[in-house]
Amino acid sequence: MPDPSGVPAAEGPPDPVAVARLVAARSRVLGDVAAACARSGRDPAGVTLVAVSKTVDAGHLRAAVAAGLTTLGENRVQEADAKVAAVPGASWHLVGPLQANKARRAVAIFDVIESVDSMALAARLDRLAGELRPGRPLPVFLQVNVDADPAKAGFQPDGLAAMLPALVVLPNLELLGLMTVGRVVPTAEEARSTFRALRALSERLRAAAPGAAGRGVSGGTASARGLGPALSMGSADFPVAIEEGATLVRVGRALFGERPPPRAADAPRVPGGPAPAARGA
Repeated sequence: MPDPSGVPAAEGPPDPVAVARLVAARSRVLGDVAAACARSGRDPAGVTLVAVSKTVDAGHLRAAVAAGLTTLGENRVQEADAKVAAVPGASWHLVGPLQANKARRAVAIFDVIESVDSMALAARLDRLAGELRPGRPLPVFLQVNVDADPAKAGFQPDGLAAMLPALVVLPNLELLGLMTVGRVVPTAEEARSTFRALRALSERLRAAAPGAAGRGVSGGTASARGLGPALSMGSADFPVAIEEGATLVRVGRALFGERPPPRAADAPRVPGGPAPAARGA
């Protein structure tokens, strides 16, 4: 994991009571993962649980790592920057929107960036990865606005095919697959069409321009010159996402409980409206 210099080292052992609670929460969520995999004929080992840890302090995250929650997802670069060095043993994913002026720090501290939502951002990350981690391509997901929601960021599905040839030749990025932020709907079942559409898009793009395979998240394959098959989708509705092919699910409340809503001043925005954080956070 990258070393964010200047951040204080971890202090103190994790709270055993917090560890026990998180072990129980993780067990419940993994049970739901296994049940969804059984319904869809999948191996649970093919699904990575990303524990969305926004607003959770470093001490509690050390307990989370001790409980087996070793893949942590943060929505904001600044918040993660204050935690990474204080929580050893974790892999860090950026799951929220990334502003251009935070891109350098994001490359330095995150192991995976899931929210690459434009060609301009991809090009910037490619340049920075070449400077900061030469010879080690940065694993990323391409965020897709599956539902054409004007309040959400992401590539448009119809436009991504045209941009993909330029994306896959960026030498310092490893395109693990696609990510989407689902709609806020009354029931998980109503989110199924979004997840199904992302999976279908992934299949079409990879069939049209397959690449040489390499290793990817969750034992899947990704290509240094192609789009990998990983799908990051699902949060509170993660069982439905798994049934539709998710290989990463972003879960927050079911693990850490309710968190206070973000202050209006902290809420990121995109053209056309607010860009919501990863659901389930």
